[in-house]
Amino acid sequence: MASIIPIDTNLSALQSPILLLRQVRDVMLGQAESPQARLDQLTHTIAEALKADVCSIYLARPGDILELFSSHGLKQSAIHVTKLRVGEGLVGEVAATGHDLNLAEPQSHPKFVYRPETGEEMYHSFVGVPLLHSHKTIGVLVIQSKSARSFSGELVEILHAVALVISELVIGNHIVSLYEITGGEHPTLQSQQLSGQTLSGGVAKAPIVLHRPKIDITELVSESPDEEEIRLHDALLSLQRSVDEMITASGLEEGSDYRDILESYRLFSQDRGWIDRITEAIHTGLTAEAAVRKVQEEMHARLSQITSAYIQERVHDLEDLSERLLYHLAGINPSAALGILPDAFILVASSLGPAELLEYDATKLKGIIIEQGSAMAHVAIIARMLDIPMVGKVDNILNHVAAGDMAVVQGDQGLVYVRPPEDVEAVIDAEIAERARMTAAYAATRDLDPVTKDGTRISLNLNLGLFVHLDHLSPPDVDGIGLFRTELPYMASRELPSVEDQQKIYRDTLEKAQGKRVIFRSFDIGGDKQVPYIQTGGEENPAMGWRATRLGLDRPVILRQQFRALIRAAANEKLSLMFPFIAEVAEFDAMKSLLMKELDRAREEGITPPKELKLGAMLEIPSLLFQLPELFERVSFISIGSNDLLQFLFACDRGSPRVGGRYDTLNPIVMRTIQHIADKAAEYKVDVGFCGDMATRPLDAMALIACGVRSLSMPPSAIGPVKAMLRSMNITETRYFLDYVCTEPLHSIRLQLERFARDHGVEV
Repeated sequence: MASIIPIDTNLSALQSPILLLRQVRDVMLGQAESPQARLDQLTHTIAEALKADVCSIYLARPGDILELFSSHGLKQSAIHVTKLRVGEGLVGEVAATGHDLNLAEPQSHPKFVYRPETGEEMYHSFVGVPLLHSHKTIGVLVIQSKSARSFSGELVEILHAVALVISELVIGNHIVSLYEITGGEHPTLQSQQLSGQTLSGGVAKAPIVLHRPKIDITELVSESPDEEEIRLHDALLSLQRSVDEMITASGLEEGSDYRDILESYRLFSQDRGWIDRITEAIHTGLTAEAAVRKVQEEMHARLSQITSAYIQERVHDLEDLSERLLYHLAGINPSAALGILPDAFILVASSLGPAELLEYDATKLKGIIIEQGSAMAHVAIIARMLDIPMVGKVDNILNHVAAGDMAVVQGDQGLVYVRPPEDVEAVIDAEIAERARMTAAYAATRDLDPVTKDGTRISLNLNLGLFVHLDHLSPPDVDGIGLFRTELPYMASRELPSVEDQQKIYRDTLEKAQGKRVIFRSFDIGGDKQVPYIQTGGEENPAMGWRATRLGLDRPVILRQQFRALIRAAANEKLSLMFPFIAEVAEFDAMKSLLMKELDRAREEGITPPKELKLGAMLEIPSLLFQLPELFERVSFISIGSNDLLQFLFACDRGSPRVGGRYDTLNPIVMRTIQHIADKAAEYKVDVGFCGDMATRPLDAMALIACGVRSLSMPPSAIGPVKAMLRSMNITETRYFLDYVCTEPLHSIRLQLERFARDHGVEV
């Protein structure tokens, strides 16, 4: 093996990087006859400055291809001939990961691929850095030498700065197009239908407002790093002041869920690691703006490949702060929320943080479309609480739209229409008008009891967990909160909520309920609801893994702290508590035992206990179906959680795009399962509630009531439609028809139930 020689570039720590960046800028902005001539001059300039034998630039092409566009040192006949797929060879590995590679003996690397047409067999050392732009890898910059050299970390950092300048100028000079690379199209006058993921249901039509039009950085290379550092310091102070003002203006109470979310922004804006990396980039010769963009792109490339839900939330936070900092450097508003907005608009963004969403006037914001996002992201939870339609994971959405374009968001279907044709607009307008008419009609019937035509009262309740508004609980047709998701405050905090913080949340909820029943569910964290202060480790199937009751029993201190907070919050009040994800009765007994210990502790400490305690269980794991008698001897109520129960019943991951919708909720197997639960519960005089997504859809809810369910829990917006349905149904007739149609081994009985509802005047 060749001996490794430390590279000697004769670059000082400060001036030479700046001179190199200026040379790169001048070449790209020079008077060369063609883009190819500029690239050729550029690779020669970099090779000479670094005393490298080879400098090559690979640029991305459609179809995940990397093409050798220019090289100083490799055979010129290989230019535009040598092509690698993303992930192929060392160059492809850099592009695939977004990380640099620094190798003294590249041939020994498992990803090394030999391309004889380049003549690179004589070269040893290799360093490759990605060319990043708009969170896309648009190419790779490669340096090689004949001798096996160890490139210093300082030099690699300089190459990252050079790569940033090249990336901006390659896109700015239209040498490659982001639209071409990503397969998108430049905004046109043509209509487009785009598919995404439902994050919040509903429908909306309005002009598009771009949340944060991207700032074009025109000055990439600094004249004075010291002056740029001062500009950065001033902008950071301005950013931190704006975050403080946002927290103050929010009006949220200390310790509240959303206050904690906003407080996390304050902490991130003061993060020394983030600030130091930007400062280091400035001292390689970049302007403050270019340094922020460089760190933003690198951190996104590094963190976006980590699947942890918590890490992805932090990626969004850092993305938000980076963009805000760029706006403060430019001296302009960091968000469209701070400007003049139309009376109705649909917000389009690459990503959106919860604090950013709360900046917008909810009376004007009609819908949201984002390129990223997940159903359990904080911003999606808030959108659902605000009843704003939202579609996420719409690939390259910013490549398809322009500010002012008319757009339609169909949240329930996960569909987006951009510049919809007249016929689509007419259909959507009619749907929106009908929804408005129905909402007004539902409001007018709030005083009517939720009673079926044959005289059975159905209890209607709310699913809540962050916002608890008196307006939601005050209508007489709402009996209370059927599911209070206690894990949401855990997810909104960067550290384990204290007993006092939890007690305040639970007490506030009980007070706002004004005597109406509140069913608290002990936390369901873990799985896809990761929190930073509990390390669950990677799991291939987190939905069936270490979560909820399992995590609580293994970490009893955390669980007992929650029980302690609930007991104190419900002093001399009625407390209803249910345990989630129970697989066997022994787990219920273990949970109850911990709760009883906390009750004993409260009495010993002289704390007034709840005047009434009712315990229940979530029925969402099929194994519990075989212990129903034993369970019903122990509980006052149960709540069927269909989201998990059905995915386990059919062995079908509901998060999978391939099989998530394979089995209909209105399947005879589902109906028989729910009938069996309800019939057995009736024998033991145990109340049966239902809090899954099925309860929000009138047709599904009709089937649930026919199966014997007498308590439904749903978001506030679903109360009206479900009550209108149940007031128009006859349970006896529906149960008779349901029993008949379930005798056939059908995949779905949805069509049959729709016909039945239509024939019998049931409003579904």
